[in-house]
Parts: sequence; C-alpha cells; structure tokens
Amino acid sequence: MNQEQLDRALERARTTLEAEDYELFKAVVETLAYLTRVAEDGQTTIKQLRRLLFGSKTEKTRGVLMLLQQFEEDEGEGTGAGEETRTREASGSAGDVRTQKGAAALKKRAKGHGRNGADAYVGAKRIPVAHGSVKHGDRCPACSRGKVYELKNEPETLIRIVGAPPIQATLYDLQRLRCNGCGELFTAEAPDGVGWEKYDVTAGAMMGLLKYGTGVPFYRQEKLQQSLGIPLPASTQWEIVEGVSETIAPVHAELIRQAAQGEVIHNDDTGMKVLELNGRQRTAHGERTGVFTSGIVSTREGQKIAVFFTGMKHAGENLAEVLAQRAAELGPPIQMCDALARNLPKPLEVILGNCLAHGRRQFIDVAENFPAECRHVLETLSEVYKNDALARERGMSPTQRLSFHKEQSGPIMEDLQNWFRQQLAEKRVEPNSGLGKAIRYFLRHWDPLTLFLRQPGAPLDNNICERALKRVILHRKNALFFKTQNGAHVGDVFLSLIHTCHLSGANPFDYLTELQRHAKEMTADPQDWMPWNYREMLTRTATTASRDSPR
Repeated sequence: MNQEQLDRALERARTTLEAEDYELFKAVVETLAYLTRVAEDGQTTIKQLRRLLFGSKTEKTRGVLMLLQQFEEDEGEGTGAGEETRTREASGSAGDVRTQKGAAALKKRAKGHGRNGADAYVGAKRIPVAHGSVKHGDRCPACSRGKVYELKNEPETLIRIVGAPPIQATLYDLQRLRCNGCGELFTAEAPDGVGWEKYDVTAGAMMGLLKYGTGVPFYRQEKLQQSLGIPLPASTQWEIVEGVSETIAPVHAELIRQAAQGEVIHNDDTGMKVLELNGRQRTAHGERTGVFTSGIVSTREGQKIAVFFTGMKHAGENLAEVLAQRAAELGPPIQMCDALARNLPKPLEVILGNCLAHGRRQFIDVAENFPAECRHVLETLSEVYKNDALARERGMSPTQRLSFHKEQSGPIMEDLQNWFRQQLAEKRVEPNSGLGKAIRYFLRHWDPLTLFLRQPGAPLDNNICERALKRVILHRKNALFFKTQNGAHVGDVFLSLIHTCHLSGANPFDYLTELQRHAKEMTADPQDWMPWNYREMLTRTATTASRDSPR
C-alpha cells in the first residue's frame, strides 16, 4: 500500500471507530508505514532495525569491549551444534552466564550503603527539637560531675517522609452573622495571606513542573487530583499554565539574550508534532514538512543555559536567531554539534566543532562485524576521554587544558588518523562497508572532530545537549504532541527555565514560584532574576523591605 491508500483507510476508520480506538489504530498504521520505509532503505541492517525498536543496551567502552570479547569467544569455541546444545543445557546457557557476569561487572556499586543521607534533602523543612529534660550547662544526669554542652553541628537527624497530593486545597469557612433587626450581614475576615484568588502561585508552578519537567500530561494530573478529592480540570490547568508563561516571559527573553553571549554553544534537535502545523500550514514553508524541537545549551564562565524552540525551523536556523542577539564586541563562539548541515547557522559565524561521540558511535554500530578494528578505535578514544576527565579533576583552565590535550591526546589522535588512512590506502577495509563508512566519516570531519586540540575550551562532544533533549523526548513520549504553536511556545518557556534550573542546581518549583510573587521587580530587571542569582535578589529585597518597614 502507498501513503495515499493508507490515508484513505485512516479516513474510513475515523468514521467507524471510537476516538480512542482510532488513535490506537492510527498509531499502529503510522508505525508500520515508518518501519516499512526503514526496511526498504537498502542501507538499514537488521541490527540497526532492532536497535531502533528496542534501543541500545550500552555504548560505554567497557561494555562494548566486553560484548566483543564474548562474541570472539563464541566465534572461537568451534563446538558442534549438538555439543553446544548439550553444554548450554548442562550449564544453564553459557552465553547467559557470560552476559550475567558482564552485567554484574558493568554495574558500579555506589559508595556507602546506597541510601540518601540527611544532607541530600536540601528541600526539606528543618525543625529543631530541644531535649525535654536536659539543657546546655546542666549537670550531667549520668555522673553528676560534669556539665553537658550542645553539639551544635552534630544533631541526631530523624528523617520523616510523608505523602501529599501535588495540588492541595484548603477550605476557609468564614463565619457569617446577620442582624435580626436591620438584616445587615457580617462576614469574618479571611486569614492573613489568604485572598479571594482561588489558585495560589505555587499551584501554577507545580502544574507546569509536572507537565513539562516530569512529563505528566494535564489529563493525568486531572485524574490523579480527582481521585484525591481535589478536582482540577485539564482545561483549567492549561489556562493557569498559559498565564504563568506570560508572567515569566521577560525572564525567558533574557535567558535567550544571555545564551547568545556564551563561549561554547551546543545545539541539536529532535522531532516533534504540532497538530496546528499539519496540512495546509506546511505549504507556507515550501517542501519542508518536518516539525522539530531544537535544544541550545550555552556555557560561559561556569554558567549553563538551556533554551528550546519548537516549530518548523531547524536547529541551525534557531541558533542563528539566538546569535543575532550576540554583543558585537564578542568574537565568534565555539559551536558543538553533530555533522548534520541543518545544525549550522547561516551565515556561519562560529568556530565549528563536531561531536566525537557521534563519530565513535558509528564504530559501536559495526563492532560485531569488525571486532578487532573497532576495539582499536574505541580503546584509542577512551584514552582521550581519560585525559579530558583528568584535566577536569585537576581544575585546569581552558588554556592549560589545551596544552595538556596537545601533549597527551595529540599524538594519540595523530596515530589514529594515520591508522585510518592506512586501512583505506592498503585496502584492508572495503570503503563502502560499515567500517569503511565510519572511517571515512572521521577523516571527512577530522578538523571539527579534533577542535579540542586547537581551541581553548572546545568540548569533546555534544552530550550536554543530548541530555537536555531527553527532557523534550520525555514530554513527547507522554503528551505525544502540542495542539497549537502557542502551546508549543508555552512548553518551550517552561522547558527552558526548568532545565536551566537543573543545570544551575536551583530548585525549579521555588524559582517559578518566586518569579510570580515578584513579577513587578522581575519584569523591571529580568537579568537579576536568573536561576543562579535570584536567591541573592530575594535576600536583597527582604533586607530592603525590613529596613523600610515602620518600627
């Protein structure tokens, strides 16, 4: 069946099936059509198809090498089919035993007993509890000779964890009295801090955090709250969250402006669905039909900023719009991305670096077919990553790190480049094989892949942006799509602020709450209300208010 026939079948199904059954049927048909296109691609292997469906178990060098060793042992055993069957039946499957041992070796045991200590609960409320019968300076009840003193920094901490609905409600029954003579009505005053506005700013912060930070769609929040006796319709949640996004818009705009000033800027994108962009609206963009969420992570002087953009523009186009706000006196930033052309801003005004992990992954994909060659490449690249980790542990400056990599990693990468060329020149590798393509990818993009050997501060890979896009993918897996472009923009605002809080070590719930409470001050000076400095602004505001209050 071609796509037109599938579309007609889906249209007929829409009129005969219930809405929920139709969505399931549509998802099955679209999945089948996509897998058919992938299978018809002559360059897609069964292994790649399996990885597409079920994911890759590991890409760590140690894990891949262990699997290669297992593969080589299986190839070298040379036992007959009957003998192998008997051996596996007797031993409970030798391959399974090796896999279990490998998994046990890969699993790194955490330090300590694995439980969180009291210091991990930074968001918990602390309540000091005084001793009931002994206080500082009293005679010791045990020996009656010495005096007891307080261990101020060494309390015995008891952790108590309780459950509560994400959104809670309190009903205030204000007493009313009526005069039996004149009929005048008297109503009790609301408690301090309780106004007539139904939804507190903390409610909007929590709804947005659940939806965009942890991937809980509005309809699931509605069902959860209904079961807990606190109704919260999905439509109401959207209205509240949309209002919050309008309030915090100045900080989002400032976040983009500051991201443009970064020293290193990572970017990439992932597919997204926006229902409003289906059909007629796509013709305005020519032949382009894809919808993406682009992730941009900017780093500067230890600060990390993440911003997201959803629409029909590629990552490079969104990056170009961000860099349009870059200060003229700053030089071009380092851009880290994979080698796709759509990730590049036009005109190209960056120092381009390509992700070493993307090049490395191509050897992992063909490792089972070329175990010896891929082992050599992976072990070589692992030495480079070890050097980078060592530079990070020693707290080297960008210039010191560059010198260290030139001295330690430069010869390693030079030997690897010569080895690549030798494999092709001596025809040890078929150029169109999986290994040949991986080698040619490295050689074709050698300069941007080795930017860390020439440019201070250049990273090895784009992993920080890949991790940022996982938050977008989590939302996509749970909510499936955005309905409108405005809904996508609201999601971008929340995703940007929440993930920047994560990168800065700030509490996103507290941050979103305080932005709403201090909306007037935040709108006037958004640069003072970034995730890494808003607590200082709160302290300053509280000090000023205390000084100006009447005594």
